Amino acid sequence: MKAVNYIKLEFPGRSSNEALARAAAAAFALQLDPTLEELGDIKTAVSEAVTNCIVHAYPDTVGKIRMRLRVLEGGLLEIAVQDWGCGIEDLQRAREPLFTTGGEERSGMGFTIMESFMDKLRVRSRPGRGTTVVMQRRVRSRAERP
Repeated sequence: MKAVNYIKLEFPGRSSNEALARAAAAAFALQLDPTLEELGDIKTAVSEAVTNCIVHAYPDTVGKIRMRLRVLEGGLLEIAVQDWGCGIEDLQRAREPLFTTGGEERSGMGFTIMESFMDKLRVRSRPGRGTTVVMQRRVRSRAERP
């Protein structure tokens, strides 16, 4: 599918930058004229993806995170969040609700939340090389809304 518009951001995996990623994704998505509910869902999914990088990909260091946002034809928003951290050994298990490698304070619901708020979620990971999460959400035009 052809990209109508796009941006790329790269930032250190610090918790203070999670809010930046949320705000950037929301500002970019505004061109599709989303409802407040759609905007909230997008921000929550981005927050989960970036937090996963910070907590799981780089547990003992501050690593690089890249976020690419694209508007595709038909009002489709695509968000890719990439890290070059430790990667995920067992991707199937990592996507199970309540599974976490982040300690007792983590809920283990990151992928489940991303999946529930977006229309499509793809995860690619290579141990020792990093992880890329690609999420898509179609934003309905005003004419399609009830």
